[in-house]
Amino acid sequence: MIDLSAFPVTRKWPARYPERLQLYSLPTPNGVKVSIMLEETGLPYEAHRVSFDSHDQLSPEFLSLNPNNKIPAILDPNGPEGKPLPLFESGAILIYLADKSGQLLPDEPHGRYQALQWLMWQMGGIGPMFGQVGFFNKFAGKEFADKRPRDRYVAESRRLLAVLNQRLTDHPWLLGDVYSIADIATFPWVRNLIGFYEAGDLVGISDFPHVTRALTAFLKRPAVQRGLTIPE
Repeated sequence: MIDLSAFPVTRKWPARYPERLQLYSLPTPNGVKVSIMLEETGLPYEAHRVSFDSHDQLSPEFLSLNPNNKIPAILDPNGPEGKPLPLFESGAILIYLADKSGQLLPDEPHGRYQALQWLMWQMGGIGPMFGQVGFFNKFAGKEFADKRPRDRYVAESRRLLAVLNQRLTDHPWLLGDVYSIADIATFPWVRNLIGFYEAGDLVGISDFPHVTRALTAFLKRPAVQRGLTIPE
């Protein structure tokens, strides 16, 4: 029996299956990156819900795993050299799981670095900009009389969507014919932008048909459909 008691996070979220990878998350765009990846790869895992309503992300137990108090985070009891590995930041987790499973990240250097560049592009652009659009369109920011901040983020989101649309013009996925962690990182944010954030019309999503085509294909994947609901 694997003993994870040295990790305080397991005191708040006890592991029923300590031999499995432990996921601490919510079904947000960043959170579902990891649950989708786990479903796609078939790696055994156990999911724990980190409730923002009760400020679980600020608890000492969660902060012991991720001092940045953001989801997702993982604890892999079977990490490198057989030692448990705690890990946070969705992009780092995707790379780790790809390396661990040997899936969804090309082995050869050219393809690997192509995937990593698009992953970093999502993390540095798509996530932050779409998130700001969500704040100004759906949450407290929508009450601001001055629309210049909102419009600035809308314009940058449209620019990013144009980059994505151009890349997908002759390719089903960001790496061409190869589905990868770059797609797993990107399309949950596109889905959230036009769905939960209700900003499809605001950003003119109809101007980017290759993006919506790829999003539809992404959402048809069974592993994606399962991952989008985890943790329950």
